[in-house]
Amino acid sequence: MALRVETVMMGPDTGQYAGKGQAVTGIARIATDARRLEALGFDGITAPEAGHDPYLPLAFAAEHTGRVRLGTNVAISFPRSPMVTAQLAWDLQNYSGGRFALGIGTQIKGHNERRYATPWPSAPGPRMREYVLCLRAMFRSFQNPRAPEYFEGEHYRFTMLPPFFNPGPIGHPQVPIHVAAVNPYMARMAGEICDGLRLHPVATFAYTRDVLLPAIAAGAARAGREAAAFELIGAPFLALGSNEEELRKSMDALRQNISFYASTRSYHAVLAFHGWEDVGMELHRLSLAGKWAEMPALITDQMLEQWAVIALYEDFAERLRERAQGVFGTVLIDLSAAARADDEFVRETVRRLHA
Repeated sequence: MALRVETVMMGPDTGQYAGKGQAVTGIARIATDARRLEALGFDGITAPEAGHDPYLPLAFAAEHTGRVRLGTNVAISFPRSPMVTAQLAWDLQNYSGGRFALGIGTQIKGHNERRYATPWPSAPGPRMREYVLCLRAMFRSFQNPRAPEYFEGEHYRFTMLPPFFNPGPIGHPQVPIHVAAVNPYMARMAGEICDGLRLHPVATFAYTRDVLLPAIAAGAARAGREAAAFELIGAPFLALGSNEEELRKSMDALRQNISFYASTRSYHAVLAFHGWEDVGMELHRLSLAGKWAEMPALITDQMLEQWAVIALYEDFAERLRERAQGVFGTVLIDLSAAARADDEFVRETVRRLHA
């Protein structure tokens, strides 16, 4: 099975997950990284919202690339109004010549209210549904200024677009919308009204296969859509090494990343699926106490096997393709700094995943 392969630019590293902050970058570095990743053969480059705005780096990447798809992975929706998001997406789609894909997610209540200083008035699922439908109406109105299509829902109202504020038609008006999802409601919604779904790494292969894929199919069936046209983008955790010692170190480092996400109660449906509820609650308790360094010890080798692709470098492409079989057709590989710096390994891995 050939896979479409994406990667991440400006993604968090292990130190950031451990609460040690993050490095500073600049425009020149973003441009250099984008050119390099395209030259290595990736089909897509994404930017996360992990302490930085995810849209700005993609504007620079659009200028310095000509082939790869550029996407947010993911931009947090509710702190930005639908119009703010629509304008950003429309401009990036235009600047990139139709290579932009809008990836959005809700984040959790605590982060919306306490980090983004954004109200959380109701359950996220129905609001995200309206958010996507409102975006669609805005995109159609941008493309056809003489006959704008408005949207009125319970949570969002778009009923005015004077010509002065309409950005106007572009050559590639179909902006793909991908949502991030861990729960069945959001997966069903994505299957019904979105172009794709970006899997959170915390969703194990088994959980995705048994819980999320049926939900996506149900949503697609409800809308009379072909599920085959829907893009499911996997982003599994990775533990890689050139030898067994390096592999073990990579596995130990990965425990930090996994424990960070598994401490979030909104993701505990995945842990419950595997019978790990008690571990999730203890991780949550430690995170509230700021004991980030103690959390990785709770992630066992058995858990790593469920969450991650674990392989020596030479076996990685085949192992990843084996795990992805029947689950997703596009994969985002977020390599460690050492693996990412090895151009020969990266280029060969992408080639083998394409084969």
